[in-house]
Amino acid sequence: MKHLDWPSFEEWEERRCWFENKNEEFMGEGMVGYSVSEQACALIAEVQSVFCAGAWIAVIILVVSVIDAQLRETETPDFMGSTKELIKIVAHNDSRLQRLRKRRNSLVHVNIENPAITVDEQWEDRKKLEKDASEAIELMFEAFFSNPWI
Repeated sequence: MKHLDWPSFEEWEERRCWFENKNEEFMGEGMVGYSVSEQACALIAEVQSVFCAGAWIAVIILVVSVIDAQLRETETPDFMGSTKELIKIVAHNDSRLQRLRKRRNSLVHVNIENPAITVDEQWEDRKKLEKDASEAIELMFEAFFSNPWI
């Protein structure tokens, strides 16, 4: 099972460099400051680890947690509603974030008649899952660096 094997050093480094380049791309030139969530920063490190390992589904699940932590801590610290409502209020109901939230929910809340992921998909759809994980990371960085304060 390829996805259960250790990635090669080259694969790991390629993924690590991609991740760090995306971070820098969204952060910009460093002339702008951002209000950042301590928890979101810690979770981003976890996202990077699972991305480098090739755990694509875990990336998607964790990315929504990063977005939620970032928006709650920096934009609406007293907000007690759902992530769905948070995205409506803070992210202007961004349809891409809502789709990602729904995908995450389908992965963690089982629907016995219609599973969100199957063992066959884990085996056969590695490239698609990697693409989905990469797109989720781009959304994460976009949300993380969306509101500069300087």
